[in-house]
Amino acid sequence: MDRDIDLFLDMMAAERGASTNTLSAYRRDLEALHQFLVSRKVALRAATDEDLRAYLGALNTRALAAASIARHVSAMRRFFKFLQAENLRAENPTDKLARPQTQRPLPKILSIAETQRLIDAAYALPDKTPAETLAKCRAVCLIEILYATGLRVSELMGLSRTAFDGDMQALIVRGKGGRERLVPLSEPARQAVRAWMQLRDEQPRAAASTFMFPADGRLGHLTRQRFTQILHVLADNAGLDRHRISPHVLRHAFATHLVENGADLRAVQQMLGHADISTTQIYTHVMEARKKQLVEAGHPLAAYENFDVNDKTG
Repeated sequence: MDRDIDLFLDMMAAERGASTNTLSAYRRDLEALHQFLVSRKVALRAATDEDLRAYLGALNTRALAAASIARHVSAMRRFFKFLQAENLRAENPTDKLARPQTQRPLPKILSIAETQRLIDAAYALPDKTPAETLAKCRAVCLIEILYATGLRVSELMGLSRTAFDGDMQALIVRGKGGRERLVPLSEPARQAVRAWMQLRDEQPRAAASTFMFPADGRLGHLTRQRFTQILHVLADNAGLDRHRISPHVLRHAFATHLVENGADLRAVQQMLGHADISTTQIYTHVMEARKKQLVEAGHPLAAYENFDVNDKTG
């Protein structure tokens, strides 16, 4: 069992460029399936579609969310497809499994005004000491890049020192699966990056790092946890609810504000690094939902819950 799972995870890492978090999730789900099959005296490699349906039934009794069950099904599909491709079994028992229907929730976003308040809070940080100046410059650079590009937080934290050249108008970003893409920068973002890189390179320990945002920890670069803490400080200073603020919320704000202002969906897809445009289309739904909220809040007839356009009595 362990060998089959290990072989599968090796393939996912080498051929698909799966992240450490993704690999850990696959391992947890497949080992949970294995434990269930042990109770039925069935080997993992020999599981039938009936065994897998019984497993999904057991998951349902635990009242798991549809999205969680869908993740288990996805792990099983990939695993047994791998076994079949490697001639470790003749057929794929997941071919007849139905994937749970899930409704993807609309992403949480900030308005343009709220985003501006957050950015302004970064520029308003104290800079009376060298340490404060360094922290402020880094915070400004981080938030300007994130709102200008919509990078994933892992991409932002792991940016290479060579991702930006002083004359460039874009960043070279290494995304999921090791794929590189060029993401344009706004003028405020370019100025923030230039200022940060100049100050960063004046720090002896930072200058030797290969990362744009170096740190002393195990990873060698700023962590997403630390960046989230920085955003929470900015949220407090801006008078925003810190529980609404995260790196991913700013990524959503970047994409939604672009779509709302008429940006081409394919261009947004490329900037976000989405492999499938259907993932990017969620932002058109966000725009429609916000329009509906505006109508419900501001239209004079919105308060009449039982208003009937065919009613002639009024």
